[in-house]
Amino acid sequence: MARMVTLIRGTGQGTSPEAQRAVPSLAGCPVHDLKERLRDVGLRPTRQRVALGWLLFGRGDRHLSAETLFEEANRARVPVSLATIYNTLNQFTQVGLLREIAMDGSRTYFDTNTSHHHHFFVEGGDGLVDIPEQDIAVTNLPVPPEGMEISRVEVVVRLRKKTS
Repeated sequence: MARMVTLIRGTGQGTSPEAQRAVPSLAGCPVHDLKERLRDVGLRPTRQRVALGWLLFGRGDRHLSAETLFEEANRARVPVSLATIYNTLNQFTQVGLLREIAMDGSRTYFDTNTSHHHHFFVEGGDGLVDIPEQDIAVTNLPVPPEGMEISRVEVVVRLRKKTS
């Protein structure tokens, strides 16, 4: 059932009961909230952005490659090209909705958790696992070159299965 809120038109004086009307509140609707989130960061909520955003953010924090998102979009019957997937992921990253994590120069993941944290990378597997920021202490960082500042330090701990 939709929640109701009262919107009052006008500026107070002369506002009659007829000028008041009840409308359904869309706050709490996942699609509405996603559209607002896109607008808040300056992106127009196109059908493709909303559909891809739903796939990205609809299941909590996770790490995806463009190819994985493309496969999910195909399964969900979202008509989108791989180029559009890459463009959307890059746009979402630029406005802070995603974090980009490049691995080995050939594999890039996009993280829906944009808070400060680190990662385990499972070699031979295909995934990243979050490490809370407080679990790693980074010390003795070098002084950045003149005119530069450190924006973020990311630690990736590589894992592999033990050999007997």
